[in-house]
Amino acid sequence: MNRRPPPPDDAPEDDAALFRDAIGPVRELPAAPAPPPRPRPKPVPRMAQRDEAEAASEFRRALTADALEAGDALAYRRDAVPPRTLQRLRRGHFAAQDEIDLHWSDARQAEAMLREFLAHARQQGHGCVRIVHGKGLHGDSNAPVLKNLVDRLLRHRADVLAFASAPANQGGTGAVLVLLAPKR
Repeated sequence: MNRRPPPPDDAPEDDAALFRDAIGPVRELPAAPAPPPRPRPKPVPRMAQRDEAEAASEFRRALTADALEAGDALAYRRDAVPPRTLQRLRRGHFAAQDEIDLHWSDARQAEAMLREFLAHARQQGHGCVRIVHGKGLHGDSNAPVLKNLVDRLLRHRADVLAFASAPANQGGTGAVLVLLAPKR
């Protein structure tokens, strides 16, 4: 059997003393540096956020508050177009070279059809086109949806120089004549 030999008489009995003897002299480590401070949070552009929210709500109000009614006449011209040109357009002095009828289409279909129609008309070099949107008398809402859609869409297109409700013999307030910029 393996037996441990008894410790010599001069061996220290204390375990801590044995450990210190085994390790030898120690030196103290320098103090650990303090952790870097947490980065400051990025500033929140509260004014810009508030301005964006106000602009969005104002835009929504403008869409609903300025809605055209069935009998309202449409009229718009870019600053570069003389007022006399708009007056001549209202009177029907320009011959429509193409026409689209948006009756019985919903707003999404009408918008897609109208965008495609205007692009095609411009590509063909047409200067004046007629858009029949109807008066909106048979819709579910109080405001004529297609008439308001046509008004908004035409105002935001760069290729539209002017537009006005057609004269009574060409559709009256249920149609609009549009002057297009020449093809470049």
